[in-house]
Amino acid sequence: MRIRERLASVFKSREEFDLTSGGIAKPLFYLSLPLVITNLLQTAYNLADTFWLGQYSTDALAAISFAFPMVFFLISLALGLSVAGSVLVAQHTGAGNEERAAYAASQTVSIAIIGSIVLGLLSYPFVDEFVRLLGASPAVAVLVTEYMRVYALGLVFVFGFFMFVSLMRGYGDTITPMLVMAGTVVLNVAIDPILILGWGPVPELGVEGAAIATVFSRAIAFVVGFAIMVRGSRGVTINLRDMVPDPEFAKTLFRIGIPASIEGTGRAISINLMLVIIATFSTSVVAAYGIGTRVFSVVFLPAIALSQGVETMTGQNVGAGKPDRAAQTNRLAAKAMFVGLTVLGIVSWIAADPIVAVFTSDAAVIDIGARFLRYVAPTFGFIGIMYAYTGGFRGTGQTTVAAAISILMLGVIRVPFAWLVADPLGTPGIWLSFAISNVAGAAIAYLWFRRGGWRSTDLTGQHGRTGTPDAPDADAAVDD
Repeated sequence: MRIRERLASVFKSREEFDLTSGGIAKPLFYLSLPLVITNLLQTAYNLADTFWLGQYSTDALAAISFAFPMVFFLISLALGLSVAGSVLVAQHTGAGNEERAAYAASQTVSIAIIGSIVLGLLSYPFVDEFVRLLGASPAVAVLVTEYMRVYALGLVFVFGFFMFVSLMRGYGDTITPMLVMAGTVVLNVAIDPILILGWGPVPELGVEGAAIATVFSRAIAFVVGFAIMVRGSRGVTINLRDMVPDPEFAKTLFRIGIPASIEGTGRAISINLMLVIIATFSTSVVAAYGIGTRVFSVVFLPAIALSQGVETMTGQNVGAGKPDRAAQTNRLAAKAMFVGLTVLGIVSWIAADPIVAVFTSDAAVIDIGARFLRYVAPTFGFIGIMYAYTGGFRGTGQTTVAAAISILMLGVIRVPFAWLVADPLGTPGIWLSFAISNVAGAAIAYLWFRRGGWRSTDLTGQHGRTGTPDAPDADAAVDD
């Protein structure tokens, strides 16, 4: 009983807080805290792969470094659809139209399933060609291909679970996805070493085993999530009769989702282009780069979670006709994330060597990876600012703005800078490109918001208004 009481004091259900009235800080915290844990658990899939493959061989670790951006590239469509579905569910929920929210959820799931099956089947035959474009060594390329072919076949489960998490978040329930994710991560962590290293009658599968473990765990998560939404007892409801694809709804979904997909694709392309540059260096540098990006994915989890919380809270307030309260949410989140991630940056700078050493015992990889962290760690807080404002842009339906900021940060600043300085400066120039682009991304997002680039777009048809926030809402207190 005491454990349940303690959990209840930390996590609040959708019915225990209101996103559209009263204070902002507490509901944003209760909405975002389970998202932090969910995202941490989701990253645990990759971290478990990285850890066990690091024990397996350096080539296997390098292979997962190449596979990660390819995975990100494949799921960019899922990211776009999940954002679109989440925003539509959030705005309809804020407007009090549960029937339209359920219809939006049902359509999003069906379109995502169809899209993922098509994308998986189309990508499978071209894995070899894509790996060769990245410039991986022959020994590593074979391992990357093994991983990606399994992942492509299981893409529908990855997409499906993304939709479950996002749609539940749009409604305001972030606890249920967290619990489902926790169970499947335990499963993944348990079977990862068995499939990678071999155990008893199970053969040693290496990189292919890591892919099988990940896909199988995501499949279980998707089945459970789908059953929860069909039952409709946890907030979002999907109706099988509403899952017949509606061309008009698909247009709306893709209108909102395509810019978000472009944003995700742009990130994936930039990561792949960075890998092309990194691949000109030694395998130790490639492995260190892979570890560094994994560490960043963990450090930025609070920012990503709070950004998703801002997206939901913004969407519900826009749907409720309260754009000024939505703007206040953005400002509060930007300040909180700058402070919080700056603290994490200081810790990462001080403890860079032991952090990298968690993933490998190779002295050269540890040295290179630690230097990578120390170059980037002082700019962690600026990433928080960018995530806060881009989450708000997406919540209003302005996914094009969020995509533009990402493309400017990565495609115009980070990758070109790294390419220009890689030869004269070596790896320090590449690490510096991360730091410079982080600061630039925050500046662009902040100035865009401050100068009126933020617009609230009501997608529900309830209020028929768009606006620029310029004054605080009467009932929106930042501090509770």
